Amino acid sequence: MTRSLKKGPFIDERVLRKIKGKTPKETGIINTWARASQISPEMIGFTFGVHNGRSHIEVLITEDMVGHRLGEFAPTRKFIRHGGKMQKELEQKQKTAEIAAAKAAKAGGK
Repeated sequence: MTRSLKKGPFIDERVLRKIKGKTPKETGIINTWARASQISPEMIGFTFGVHNGRSHIEVLITEDMVGHRLGEFAPTRKFIRHGGKMQKELEQKQKTAEIAAAKAAKAGGK
């Protein structure tokens, strides 16, 4: 659900204060917990450390990101892999293919 146009975009005041009057070159990483804050054109070029619940993830703001939220670029969940017997078999086949390719390259190089 989008925010009402008459209210305008939500940008955290603390984030605005941290970038006001500064250039991206002179400031380092700006750590923030304001994941709901929208990205405005003034933020382009700055690097934000967006908190994901455990640590701060570095996000370099570009023109394409304007209008999105800071939290969209710092995932909170870590995907490991789908498990099971089939997955193990696929990984084993991939390993053997890599080993065979390495042996073929080594033999062809001599």
